[in-house]
Amino acid sequence: MKLYDLVMRACGALAAILVAAMTVLVSYDVIMRNLGLGSLDWILEITEYMLPAAICASAPWLMYRNQHIRLDLLNMVLSPAKLKRVDRIAALVGAIVSGIFAWYALRLLLDSKASGSLVFKSLVFPEWWVYIPVPIGFGLLAIECARRVLLPRTVHDEPHAAEGGA
Repeated sequence: MKLYDLVMRACGALAAILVAAMTVLVSYDVIMRNLGLGSLDWILEITEYMLPAAICASAPWLMYRNQHIRLDLLNMVLSPAKLKRVDRIAALVGAIVSGIFAWYALRLLLDSKASGSLVFKSLVFPEWWVYIPVPIGFGLLAIECARRVLLPRTVHDEPHAAEGGA
């Protein structure tokens, strides 16, 4: 599980780096335009590609840390045993849906690569590069959801920063 933990932490770190880079790039672009110094055409385009990559990297990491979106209402009305059952059912649905998304995203990526499609904007590059984060992110999300179904004892809540944790 140490390798798996490393992969999940790398997903979180990658997402944080991408969000930080987007913040710097967009801030730079706004400042330069407001100073009348123009802007770099590729900044908007690159940040458009960074956003879904950050989402695909953060989703499995957030699920791994048990910091994904949950309905707190269920915590108040269901017993712990029923809540665990609901969590496992939700994880099973998540594993199936994420697996399907990963499969179709991989097929799209391979079709795009085979066709030799290019993106022609400020930057020109193979279209399939844009799709790389999607099958990886959804594949890791499917694995994490499957882990929650098959190995529920390995799932632990991590404390939230607002609750005094890390």
